[in-house]
Amino acid sequence: MDFLPSLNVLLTYSLACFVLFITPGPDMSLFLAKTMSGGRKAGLASMLGAMAGCCVHTLLAALGLSALLAASVTAFTILKIVGALYLLWMAFDAVRNGSALSLKEEGRVQVSFWKTFFMGVGINLTNPKIVLFFVTFLPQFVDAADPHAADKLLFLGLYFIAFTGPLGAIMILGAEKVIALLRNHPKVMRGIDYSFAGLFSAFALKILTASAR
Repeated sequence: MDFLPSLNVLLTYSLACFVLFITPGPDMSLFLAKTMSGGRKAGLASMLGAMAGCCVHTLLAALGLSALLAASVTAFTILKIVGALYLLWMAFDAVRNGSALSLKEEGRVQVSFWKTFFMGVGINLTNPKIVLFFVTFLPQFVDAADPHAADKLLFLGLYFIAFTGPLGAIMILGAEKVIALLRNHPKVMRGIDYSFAGLFSAFALKILTASAR
């Protein structure tokens, strides 16, 4: 199987995937925010959407199109603006329809699985941090002269999804337990809503100031 990297490369890459996962970013904030407002179903829907976005990034990296995107100042600028505006909308939505408001009715707000799924896709596809990971970091684990480089890029991209997916699910399920304990404290929950709004706004600013190189 020529698409498989060596064991040493895979172990190093696994460590890199873990570090990237535990580093806070727009995707993680979205998972937690949606878990808080809609429960594990919403959290998992947003995570699956982000994973679908990673599949797109993987295909683009394997085909070399994402490298072209990173090299284009105009394309990268458009991506930054769209991503930042989307995150700012998420910040506004966290304040307007925060989880604390849902406590007035016993249970969580009913959410559309597919709406939340595509929200996860949108956040992931417009996140330059993810684009740059697949463009500049992922290729470091593949020799450009390797005739099977594209196959290995595809494998490593899918491996990233398979590696971080279970970690994301564990995080969401754990977050739900914490949320259950806080449900009787709406003021605390509302404070967390504003915290998420602040995080989304901060990530929007960070995206706007990101460099293409």
